[in-house]
Amino acid sequence: MKNTLTAGAALLLTTAAVHAGGIDRTGNPYSVLFEDGNYAQLSFSSVTPEVSGDYPALLGGGSTDNMAGSYLSFGAAVKYAVNDQVDLALFINQPYGADADYTAGPYDGLSAVWESTQIAVVAKYQTNDAVSVYGGVRAIQSKAEIEIPAALTMSLPYSAETETNTQFGYVLGAAYEKPEIALRVSLTYESGVTHDFDTSETFGGVLNRDSETDIEIPQTVSLDFQSGIAADTLLFGSLRWSEWSVWEVRPSLYEDNAGDRVTGIDDDVFTYRIGLGRKINDELSVFGRVTYEAGNGDEASRLAPTDGSTSIGLGGNYTMGDVEFTGGIEYAMLGDATDGSGVEFEDNTALAVGLTIGYSF
Repeated sequence: MKNTLTAGAALLLTTAAVHAGGIDRTGNPYSVLFEDGNYAQLSFSSVTPEVSGDYPALLGGGSTDNMAGSYLSFGAAVKYAVNDQVDLALFINQPYGADADYTAGPYDGLSAVWESTQIAVVAKYQTNDAVSVYGGVRAIQSKAEIEIPAALTMSLPYSAETETNTQFGYVLGAAYEKPEIALRVSLTYESGVTHDFDTSETFGGVLNRDSETDIEIPQTVSLDFQSGIAADTLLFGSLRWSEWSVWEVRPSLYEDNAGDRVTGIDDDVFTYRIGLGRKINDELSVFGRVTYEAGNGDEASRLAPTDGSTSIGLGGNYTMGDVEFTGGIEYAMLGDATDGSGVEFEDNTALAVGLTIGYSF
């Protein structure tokens, strides 16, 4: 079975942001390490969420309108076969992000932005025909800013902005393969990192403080698998644990005056994926998958007011010589949630489209 099906499965990871927990957007496509020979890949995705809620009568009723901004993501990867046993890969992407902006009702003026860039260098060593191990380092650069209107602080409008900060983590993994049935099972660990942001805070220009804000990016463990289950048919999926319970935003001036954090996540996130790929001919394959994240029923953050999700993705892969094109679309039904003020966020969705171009050389 040609590897075009495995490349197709990887594309939908670029659209995982429509349902990912925390502020996850795109991850490193470690499946690139298993491509034959030398290989380069470019990925693009566009995500359009629709997230709104209804204010309770005590807050005057009415809708929040859509508070989640659309965004574009870009990724690149290059894998070089040093010899028959050693491969070296470089990954670049935007792993984490947030773009929340309320424009109606009591929350009008509440906004938050998180921007990030990741560069990772990973080497794979083939210990024998079936087993390989891999590992490397990753650098994550992030910055953030937030605006909170006076109505939500019970005093003065609040704002905070961080300087760009870069931290380093590591990646470790192992895989077992049986190529004659297109079987591969891989386990990947990504260490967490802690940003120590230089932060400028102000309450209405009256209270000001420059301080350091520590924010943890979670560690993750991913189990990925694929296997041929019939002629030209591939079953694939994954289970991913992300320790998002460590993530919270707690700048010192805000905590001293409001007595609480700005935002945070109380539970870890488990993401389950299962899909099928079907090879139509030597040039064309199609695939689909379902992704599920369970809700936890906790009080929702105003900046991420959903709880769990279920999404469906469909796509295809077309090969022209040494170049392959993979396109996909994913639709997510976001879980209902209620925040601490009783605002109910229901029937929200997100739509993502993605394109990956791969080149073997």
